[in-house]
Amino acid sequence: MGKFKVPHTLTLLFSMMVIAMIATWIVPQGFFATETMANGRAVVVPGTFSLVDERSYLTPWQLLTAIPRAFASAQDVIFFVMILGGVLAVARATGTVDALIGRLLERFGSRPQMLIFMVIFCFAMASSFIGTAGEYIPFVLILVALCKAMRLDAMTAVGMTVAGYGIGYGISAVNPFTLVIAQQIADIPILSGWELRAAIFLPFVLIGFHHVWSYAKKVAQDPSQSMVKDLPCPLGDKHAVDYPNLNWRHRLILGSFVLTIGVVAYNIRMNGWYLYELGAAFIAWGLFVVVVGNISTDTAAKKFIEGAMELTTTAVLIGVARGISLILEDGQILHSLVHGMSMPLSFVGAEVAAVGMLFIQTLLNFFIPSGSGQAYVTMPLMVPLSDLLEIPRQVAVLAYQFGDGFSNMIIPTNAILMGIIGIAGIPYGHWFRFCLPLMVKLMLASSVVLVLAVVFNFGADVQPADLPLQSKVQQHTEQVN
Repeated sequence: MGKFKVPHTLTLLFSMMVIAMIATWIVPQGFFATETMANGRAVVVPGTFSLVDERSYLTPWQLLTAIPRAFASAQDVIFFVMILGGVLAVARATGTVDALIGRLLERFGSRPQMLIFMVIFCFAMASSFIGTAGEYIPFVLILVALCKAMRLDAMTAVGMTVAGYGIGYGISAVNPFTLVIAQQIADIPILSGWELRAAIFLPFVLIGFHHVWSYAKKVAQDPSQSMVKDLPCPLGDKHAVDYPNLNWRHRLILGSFVLTIGVVAYNIRMNGWYLYELGAAFIAWGLFVVVVGNISTDTAAKKFIEGAMELTTTAVLIGVARGISLILEDGQILHSLVHGMSMPLSFVGAEVAAVGMLFIQTLLNFFIPSGSGQAYVTMPLMVPLSDLLEIPRQVAVLAYQFGDGFSNMIIPTNAILMGIIGIAGIPYGHWFRFCLPLMVKLMLASSVVLVLAVVFNFGADVQPADLPLQSKVQQHTEQVN
C-alpha cells in the first residue's frame, strides 16, 4: 500500500467513463415520463418509471465519441476558463497582483487565520445569496500566490475557496439556482425556512474554517506536512522579496475588477447571465487593464495566449468530466439510478429517511452535477415520498440542498471544482484526500440537523394544505402501483 500511487486525474476520469459504460450494460434501463413547467424546464412525473422494451448496449466506439461530444457540451465552461486565464495573465503583467499580495501581507502576514476565515465566510455568503461558483476561479491564483508568500501552500488556497463555495451552496439563503427551484417544485413558499438556514450558516462555516486552518497551521509549522510538497507550484519557483507599491494604476485596475464582479453578480441574478456573458465581461475588463496598465498591445496579446495555454490541462479535465454523465444519459440508466436509490426510503422511519435523502442527493450529484438539473430530476420524486413518510417538504428541500451543495466540493464531475484545482495545479487524488475528512464532518453535522428538523417538524407551517396527509399517501401509492 505504501507504493500505491493515485493515477493522474485524466486517467481517473476516463476510467470512470469506462465504468459508466459497463454500468449501462448491467443496470436496468428505464425512464420517467416528464412534463414541462411554466419556465420551460422538464421535470419527472412521480410514479411513471418504466423499463425500456428492449435493452440497447453502448459500444466502446460510442464511449470514444462521447469525449468530443462532452467537450462540446462543456464548451461554455472550458472557454470561460481559458479566457479567464488569458485575462488574468494580462493583469499579472501590470504588476497589480504582486502589489495586491504585498499589501495583503502587510495586513494579514502575521494573522493567516483571519485571511482564511474571511475568504471562506465571504465566498460562502456570496454562494448562499446569489449562487456564485465559477466567479471564484479568478481568485484562485491570487490566493495561491498569497499563501505561498505566507509560507502556506496551494492546497490551503484551494481549500478556503472550495469550502466557501460548497458550504454556501449547502446552506443556501436565497440561491436562485437551487433553493428557489427546489421550493417551487415542492410547492412551498419561496425562501421560507430562512430562519433555520441563517442559524446554521455560521456553525457550518466554522467547520470549514477549522478544517482548512488546522491543515494550514501544520504546513506553516512544518512544510514537509504539505500534501502538495511533491508538486510544482503553478506560479513557478520565483520567490519575490520586494513587492511593488500599490500605485494609482493598480488601485484603478483592482477597483475595476471588483466592479466587474459586481456587474456580473447583478446580471446573473437579474438578467440570467451565465458563462458566455461572464467571458465577455472579463474580456472587457482585460481591455481596460491594457489601457490603464500602460502595456503594449503586442505584450498583452502574448500574455493572453500564455495564460490561456497554461489552462489547457484544466480545459481537458473539464471536458472529460462531463463525459461521465453523458454516458449515463446515453445508456438510459440515469433515471434508473434515481428510482433505485429512492425506493428503500419508503421502508424506513421519518428520521432515517430524511438522512437517507441526504445521502441519495449526495450520490446523485455525481451523476447530475448541475444543481438546478438535480432539482428538476429528484425533487418531484422526493416530495411525494416525504408526504408518504410524513416528513415536511421543507426538510426534503433541506436534504437536497445539503446533498447538492456539500458534494460539489469533492465530485470529479463538477466542472467548477475541476477548474479550480486545475488552475492551482492540484491533482484530483491529492484534493480528494484533503477534502474527504471535511465532507465527513459536514455530512455528520447535516444528518444531525435533518434529524432535529424532523423531530421538531420544521416546515410544517408551510406544508401545502390542499390535501389531507392520508389523501396524499393514498395518491402516491396509487401512482406507484
